[in-house]
Amino acid sequence: MPQGRPEHVPADGLTTRQRRQQPLLVVHTGSMKGKSTAAFGMALRGWNQGWSIGVFQFVKSAKWRVGEESAFHALDQVHHQTGQGGPVQWHKMGEGWSWTRKQGQSADHAAAALEGWREITRRLAEERHDLYILDEFTYPMTWGWIDVDEVVATLAARPGHQHVVITGRAADPRLVAAADLVVEMTKIKHPMDDGRKGQRGIEW
Repeated sequence: MPQGRPEHVPADGLTTRQRRQQPLLVVHTGSMKGKSTAAFGMALRGWNQGWSIGVFQFVKSAKWRVGEESAFHALDQVHHQTGQGGPVQWHKMGEGWSWTRKQGQSADHAAAALEGWREITRRLAEERHDLYILDEFTYPMTWGWIDVDEVVATLAARPGHQHVVITGRAADPRLVAAADLVVEMTKIKHPMDDGRKGQRGIEW
């Protein structure tokens, strides 16, 4: 994509404008940090366009309050007070479980994750949001809690103009094949290689 120009223009009968306006399914995967951060950056752009933003965290603990969550709650208040930007809803879809998973709670966590996905399917059918961030959503699919084929089919059939961004390691090949944009975060260097743990303002 040199200088933002597509390398290939399909013979699909669409105009450049029509092709540009097609909703995207985006996947941020790979073993390196930055997947969620990049997704939230896209959400900031969407907010600036006046889009309705829906963030659904599937694996972060319900007790954790990441910096982006506080920032987006503030942006939602800005929208309601001034009309600037768009509305933001932030949901934690699990029961406080993390991707390390606690023993003996898998059934409860699986049920909570599945209900979270069911809520998203309802919102997609209603065209509730313009941009959905499904944060750490690859994990419940990897663990078999949510059916990958169902996710792919539901997203392919979503109505209207709804962008969806999915983050998490080891994205299923079926999801990768269905996506319009896939980024793999690859580690070159990381502070933890030198024994340094996460820092306030960098990791949260």
